[in-house]
Amino acid sequence: MLEKTFIMVKHDGVQRGLVGEIISRFEKVGLKLIALRMLTPTEDLANRHYVLTEAWIEKLGTNTRKAFEKKGINIKETNEQIAKRVHGWLKGYLREGPVVAMAFEGYHAIEIGRKIVGPAEAKSAPLGTIRGDFTVDSYDMADKLQRPVRNIIHASGNTDEAENEIGVWFSKDEICDYTKHDWELMYKHEKK
Repeated sequence: MLEKTFIMVKHDGVQRGLVGEIISRFEKVGLKLIALRMLTPTEDLANRHYVLTEAWIEKLGTNTRKAFEKKGINIKETNEQIAKRVHGWLKGYLREGPVVAMAFEGYHAIEIGRKIVGPAEAKSAPLGTIRGDFTVDSYDMADKLQRPVRNIIHASGNTDEAENEIGVWFSKDEICDYTKHDWELMYKHEKK
């Protein structure tokens, strides 16, 4: 149950001065900040963060095709063509300015992190989530403007993704191990 997750405030969140607010949301639920750095991503870093895997290509292509079919639009591109186009957009968005990369540790950190962040499409993200509170972008706007959804934050989606992303953004020496004393209060089991 104890796991690590990768969280990144994208440059639009940095520009809007939301970094402190965002960090506090993760800390308030008891997650432990174990790594933090601010940088403008390089092309190499963007390529290592957004990896074009067969599974990602198929999922993105299929989901894109279904979304357009609901609008009555038939896409002629292959899944690979769709994925390469979106991949280029994502890498460009990532490199537009400085980001704040973080790793958090805690019980159910990945699932909790995703709940705090909210769904990728900000328009449908519930109020109380970071995306629901701070942005209103939508897939429709992104499609019309030929760009990715600008949703101010990224959160790992599963254990493999978290492990890979933390390894891309931080060296082992940059991960801090320390005792978070409020965990004693939050998770201690009562003796019978």
